[in-house]
Amino acid sequence: MSSWTSWIVGKKDNKNNARDAIVGLRSQLLMLEKKEEHLNKKIEDELRKAKANVSTNKRAAQAALRQKKVYENELDKIAGTRMTLETQVNAIESANMNFETMQAMRQGAAALKSIHGSMDIDKVDATMDSIREQMDITNEISEAISNPVNMGHDLDEDELQNELEELEQDELNSRLVGADSVPLHSPAITSGPSRVSSGPERRQAAVEDDDDAELRALQAELAM
Repeated sequence: MSSWTSWIVGKKDNKNNARDAIVGLRSQLLMLEKKEEHLNKKIEDELRKAKANVSTNKRAAQAALRQKKVYENELDKIAGTRMTLETQVNAIESANMNFETMQAMRQGAAALKSIHGSMDIDKVDATMDSIREQMDITNEISEAISNPVNMGHDLDEDELQNELEELEQDELNSRLVGADSVPLHSPAITSGPSRVSSGPERRQAAVEDDDDAELRALQAELAM
């Protein structure tokens, strides 16, 4: 018989023995309980006899009291026996529970040992590395699937960047040209219709004013 089979058989035998012992003890307790009930009735009967003969027949009354005392002594013995049997039942039930708990723990330990027998830290690390590798592949596949399809046309990122820079430069030039067209000073108010001079016209007017001033200065020198 193998050790495993012996362990199973031994476990069943222990459980059966504990169950049989508890059943036997409880049966004995039930019998003692019935015996106690019978003795209590006997004690009550003897007590009635003693009361009935206490005045008329003292000898009969004394005999009834002696018999009552015998029953009471027997009842005390039964009470002590019952207490012993109940204590034994409780001890067997507690021991049986401890035994079953220990067997369950031993079986759990054997299961863990069997599981861990095919595992070691190197195998666990290798498995985790394999899992991480497969997760990386999964992420790459998901990223590839989520990218839009270009219908066979590859986009040149440098070309797109250059085009973007050209657009930014055109926008900047447009803003600079707009800033040059803004007049620096408010135009003088004349009686005629107002007109805002452009940049070249203002420069031309400034040159003409300088020429007139030089001409007037020359004329003044000749007149002296």
